Amino acid sequence: MNIVENPYLTLFQKQQAYQFEVGNTTVKARLQKLNRLKAALEVTYRSQIHVALKKDLNKSITETDLTEIYPIISEIKHVKRHLWHWVKNQKVPTPLSLFGASSYIKYEPKGVCLIISPWNFPLNLTFGPLVSAIAAGNTVILKPSEMTPHTSALMKTMVQDLFDETEVALVEGEVETAQHLLNLPFNHIFFTGSPAVGKIVMKAAAAHLSSVTLELGGKSPAIIDQSANLKTTARRLIWGKLVNCGQTCIAPDYVLIDKTSQDVFIDHCIKSIEFYYSQLPETSNSYGRIVNQHHLNRLKSLIDDAVAKGATVAYGGNIIESENYIQPTIITNCNNEMRILQEEIFGPILPIVNFRNTEDILHHINANHKPLAVYIFSDKKSFIKTISNNTRAGTTVINNNLIQFNNHHLPFGGSNNSGIGKSHGYYGFKAFSNERAFMKQHFKGISEYVTPPYTSIKEKIAALTVRWF
Repeated sequence: MNIVENPYLTLFQKQQAYQFEVGNTTVKARLQKLNRLKAALEVTYRSQIHVALKKDLNKSITETDLTEIYPIISEIKHVKRHLWHWVKNQKVPTPLSLFGASSYIKYEPKGVCLIISPWNFPLNLTFGPLVSAIAAGNTVILKPSEMTPHTSALMKTMVQDLFDETEVALVEGEVETAQHLLNLPFNHIFFTGSPAVGKIVMKAAAAHLSSVTLELGGKSPAIIDQSANLKTTARRLIWGKLVNCGQTCIAPDYVLIDKTSQDVFIDHCIKSIEFYYSQLPETSNSYGRIVNQHHLNRLKSLIDDAVAKGATVAYGGNIIESENYIQPTIITNCNNEMRILQEEIFGPILPIVNFRNTEDILHHINANHKPLAVYIFSDKKSFIKTISNNTRAGTTVINNNLIQFNNHHLPFGGSNNSGIGKSHGYYGFKAFSNERAFMKQHFKGISEYVTPPYTSIKEKIAALTVRWF
């Protein structure tokens, strides 16, 4: 489709014009916008957010507060503490060969940005990147997932209440809507979702040479060494695996453990599940649901495929289709022929893979795409060092999981197939900023003594410059 016929072209052009109206992108204006968003999340819309996420994902009030609302508010507070420092011109050295000049970097807004967010944490992963985009002084069009309609509709109401569409606008719709938006020449695109769709987004961005941040996913392993405390490890891993019913990009996707430790570990996992969600998780107010029937069927097919190829369901496996419910499930005797070890699970299923030695672990991880996260459970420094130094990943956490997301001082993101670019805190601010280089000539420098015509004296000056400067 011709860009002139694009239904969102007018909105895009309005946001372009807003960028250059005096006062719109000052630090004061950015902080005012963030304060409005913070108040809306904390007070004005908080109860409505609880209701919407309960309807879409059966999220409890507590889980919504901790995984959807808190991360955004925490990000806003972090930005407010540091933004004045981040936006200052950053002085950098000027080489002696350019004597007479000074240099600095100015962080300026990239311009009009597109944020395409997923369904699993619809509020967090829409408004979280928005905080960084606003902090950097951009205008933004948001495209949330159609799979969580109640939350998307509420976010649209919030955006219309908090911002003029020239500042921030939210567009609802399905694939066709995303395609229309991706046809526009955005200055930056921030996408959270699967690697498959990430490739489509990156291809569309390439047509306009738009920069991208791609927060993707992958097979994040949890590696359990014999020195680890199995009870503590199981408790932490089960929490991390079952938050949001396992529909988390940084959830531990599978476990690598020594065969001799497996049974004890599984026993602790079962006890942890029953402690968190009772022996009947379907009755627990703390346990979520799969987003829709399509994803429920996908997860069921992963279990069926694994069992057909020799895996054992060590715990769970119960499914209630009318409720989009899958019981927390642990699967053993897994091998690489099974889809459950080839595809990102994105659900409450935990496959267990046995290893004989450290070489087995490294081979298994490095034979696949770089994971978004590697989780190492061990009390041995040498083991932790070996795994860390011989694998590549977006993030690594030792003796826990998921907690890295809430440290705004760390860059968050993957590597290659698990993501491109970083977000959160200063790294999110940089992702949405252009580092504009500035130089100022104060008085006559060396370069002006070596302009044509090239005499023998100038030849000597040039030779000295090459040798000494």
